[in-house]
Amino acid sequence: MNGAPGAATARVTPRGAERWVRGHPWIYRTDVTAAPGEPGVVAVHDARGRFIGQALHSPRSEIRLRLLERTDRPIDGRWWRERIAAANARRDVIDANAYRIVHGEGDALPSLVVDRYDRWAVVQILSAGLETMRDTVVGAVVDVLGVDGVLLRNDAAVRRREGLPEEVMLAHGAVPERIEVREAAIRYWAAPWTGQKTGAFLDQRPNRTIAGALARPGGRALDCFSYHGSFALHLAAHSAGVLALDSSADALARGAENAALNGFENIEWRAADAFETLRAMERARERFDTIALDPPAFAKSRAAVPQALRGYREVNLRALRLLAPGGVLVTASCSFHLRLPDFLEMLHLAAGDSGRTVVLERILGQGADHPELLTVPETGYLKGAVLRVR
Repeated sequence: MNGAPGAATARVTPRGAERWVRGHPWIYRTDVTAAPGEPGVVAVHDARGRFIGQALHSPRSEIRLRLLERTDRPIDGRWWRERIAAANARRDVIDANAYRIVHGEGDALPSLVVDRYDRWAVVQILSAGLETMRDTVVGAVVDVLGVDGVLLRNDAAVRRREGLPEEVMLAHGAVPERIEVREAAIRYWAAPWTGQKTGAFLDQRPNRTIAGALARPGGRALDCFSYHGSFALHLAAHSAGVLALDSSADALARGAENAALNGFENIEWRAADAFETLRAMERARERFDTIALDPPAFAKSRAAVPQALRGYREVNLRALRLLAPGGVLVTASCSFHLRLPDFLEMLHLAAGDSGRTVVLERILGQGADHPELLTVPETGYLKGAVLRVR
């Protein structure tokens, strides 16, 4: 095989070719010895001139090549329809109307994110190479998913490193400002045009369901860093009362709308700093039967990890001290740079500081719609745990 007829070509070092052999789809700039000056799909050859696959090429990015296909089959509309259909089939058991269809490299479709929100799709195109195939990709999404509209949420900062503009634009049909999402028995409003990520935090969906199932019937629950109240809603379905904390009054107002959508009147929405409030509640000897901790990413870079660990340790320590005997803490971190072993070590230290007997009941991760590949650590970022205080 020599590559698709007429395709531009790139050549890579033995080290670059070895990354594909070992299961990682990226080849960095330093391992590309020859490549065209324009982005697009290229046929890739090793140092000996042997064809090793086809890749998305981004001439301005540190990640120069992203593997798409190991054969010389044309990367056309049919190819995209088959790949997206295969990813969609892997999600056929999800009990929700909003979830991720394509998780980039986790679904062997690098730099592409496709999220379904009921009858609509929100797409992110995150590399210059993929941008050249925008119309083909959108057409395949429409054909496979049969959606009424496709919104491009191309406002991710990573596009700047690709030399691409950050933008939000309609690509097909119409997409409403708000979409009602059903997640098991819970409903909430997603905002595809303006909300976080593509409109909602879909990655925590299974963990929110777990938290609700673990809530003590008739007990008191706490949701820290509540945002729009996604954990609080699941807790409210089983608890006598829930306190939802967030520093943003606007976010809590949207949480109150979500509570009304479900007919819940047992959630108190309090705009407050979580760190200060947890310390104050500990001094007041308050107790909760169930606590959810889902803070924002404290570590935005590898250098920020030590400070982030101190923050995570602090909030988890306070939460453990606030639990009633037999109470459950569902805790998480979405910081990619904080790896699971360090997260668990942090919990070990917080448990030791708490003076409580703490049982690790379960380790949590991303849902099946956010597959994490062992050979591609960049596909995994969300980790969590269920802890119980005896």
